[in-house]
Amino acid sequence: MRMLGNLIVPVILALVLMSLSIYTVDQRQIAMVFQLGEVVGIDRQPGLYFKLPLAQNVRYFDTRILTMDAAEPERFITSEKKNVLVDYFVKWRIVDVKTFYVSFAGDEKRAMNRLAQTVNDGMRAEFGKRMVHDVVSGERDDIMKQLHEKTDVDARRFGVQVLDVRIKRVELPSEVSESVYRRMEAERKRVANELRSTGAAEAEQIRADADKQREVIVAEAYRGAQTIKGEGDAKAAGVYAAAYGKNREFYAFYRSMQSYKASFGDRRDVMVLQPNSDFFRYMKSPRGGGK
Repeated sequence: MRMLGNLIVPVILALVLMSLSIYTVDQRQIAMVFQLGEVVGIDRQPGLYFKLPLAQNVRYFDTRILTMDAAEPERFITSEKKNVLVDYFVKWRIVDVKTFYVSFAGDEKRAMNRLAQTVNDGMRAEFGKRMVHDVVSGERDDIMKQLHEKTDVDARRFGVQVLDVRIKRVELPSEVSESVYRRMEAERKRVANELRSTGAAEAEQIRADADKQREVIVAEAYRGAQTIKGEGDAKAAGVYAAAYGKNREFYAFYRSMQSYKASFGDRRDVMVLQPNSDFFRYMKSPRGGGK
């Protein structure tokens, strides 16, 4: 029993020392090895590693993409001296573990506070150069691009890479919203009135052109009609002249019949003529010569 006990104790001690000497690195982590408070090694690849028990200790750092989300919307002032509330988030990760540890003692909260300060300074500068309309919709992409570049340059000095800076929403404080909406409404009404005036002027021009074209068409039609009528009258006169040349007596008789028909079309018609008027000559004699 004494020999068994003597064997168990060394085995247990060996297992304890082995457990204190072995550590693993996950693929989502980087391990930093310290000896008496100084960095003596950095393990970036996942796997099994060894360290000096008791003399060395290991600290792990997350290499995944982290998110810094603003707890409350920040207030910034535009070039119009108008306040806007901005809600944003930042995507970042640790790329230089040693520099990160030296800068923030490995504290992610301190790193996010520094990132928030850098983003706030950048937003204050970018929003101060733009009007409300620009920061709300017009130039938001450009603002985010500028913020990303400036924040990443500053964060690299502390072993951090900024992957993206995104503005989630930009809102106006309640005391500013009403005046801005009134100004926007007035602007929309002004544009609408300009469009209506332009439309009315164009409509008047179209109507004037249509009236002009109608007058031209009517005049050309009247001229054509008069030409056709003149040609018809000339042809009729030619026919009458030809008929008169062939038989003058018949032509005179036909013309008198036409005159009688036109003159006595209504019983109420009254004509005052002398009895010996030449108008009644065919009524007195079919040959027109009787008295």
